[in-house]
Amino acid sequence: MSESAFPSQWIEISKQALLSNIALFREILPLDNRLTAVVKANAYGHGLREVISCVAPAVDCFAVHSISEARVARETAPERPVLIMGYLGPGECRAIGEGMEILLSGREVLSELARSGVKQPLHLKIDTGTHRQGISLEEIPGFIEEIRKTGLNLIGVGTHFANIEDTLEHEFAREQLGCFKRALEIFRESGVEPRWIHTACSAAALLFPETHFNMARIGISMYGHWSSRETQLSWKMQHARGSINLEPALSWKTLVGQLQEVKAGETVGYGRSWRASRPTLLAVLPVGYSDGYPRALGNRGRVLIRGHYAPIVGRVCMNIMMVDVSDLPEVKVGDEVVLIGRSGGECLKVEELAEGAGTINYELLSRISAHIERRLV
Repeated sequence: MSESAFPSQWIEISKQALLSNIALFREILPLDNRLTAVVKANAYGHGLREVISCVAPAVDCFAVHSISEARVARETAPERPVLIMGYLGPGECRAIGEGMEILLSGREVLSELARSGVKQPLHLKIDTGTHRQGISLEEIPGFIEEIRKTGLNLIGVGTHFANIEDTLEHEFAREQLGCFKRALEIFRESGVEPRWIHTACSAAALLFPETHFNMARIGISMYGHWSSRETQLSWKMQHARGSINLEPALSWKTLVGQLQEVKAGETVGYGRSWRASRPTLLAVLPVGYSDGYPRALGNRGRVLIRGHYAPIVGRVCMNIMMVDVSDLPEVKVGDEVVLIGRSGGECLKVEELAEGAGTINYELLSRISAHIERRLV
């Protein structure tokens, strides 16, 4: 790598890992399934444009949260439709363009779409027990009638599971699936046969074939991560002799910005929260919580330098953190530091950082600042 190839920190996204994970789901899902890549939240922190440009030939559709994300998706891969799953404000409804589909969750947006003269295809979201977005079974006939009056084209119907990831007991997910099947009966009784039926997120797609229908929304596992430990364990319980290899696509790297010698007994950082018990050599890294690195990992996290772990000492600052490299005497300014990813024979997983920070891999990944340069490798 040349000195000018990257700034002081950067994100590497493995094209091979993304495509390998998608291929895995192609094997699991039915042949005619509309594989929808969920790329909301800057593609779970991986970089919206970078991920879309990489995976567009391998997927059938993209799912986003907002109209701004939908625009980027259409600009990057105009050959692929985009499903907008989030709330649309009044002004945003008028900005919906060709190739965009709308996941309708409430009457207000339907009314605004009718006033705006928007004719983009609709998916109707059914609330089967998450109680977050969507309409109840009792509301379905009325919505179907209103959609007919507006002349809008209802092409899909879906739902979202409340507790399919965080448990080994999936009775509530089965109840939700049963509720959704009753919703489909109501559609049929009303003479409506939506083209796309979708309930499966990553965890559901892996664990429950009965959730596949003919469209799946694959998010966290497309990026190479299990939805939770429980999901991974559930898979192992169901497939005692089987294996599945999700490949993390993201690596987060920085450089040693400065070396600092600290005498025994001296303290480091804000709040003087760490005291040197011996003469200590610190590496100062140009990364902090404003970049999305968790402040909670001060005095408890670690990084990789030259294939060896170095503990974080002192508090993680807004733009800076310090690590103890006393046992790595060859370290010098400009050396590569791995915050997430591999170095030598070691691997620092995002799940380790998330657990140390008291959160989940979803949050940690999606909060990595968008200002950090992403590169496909």
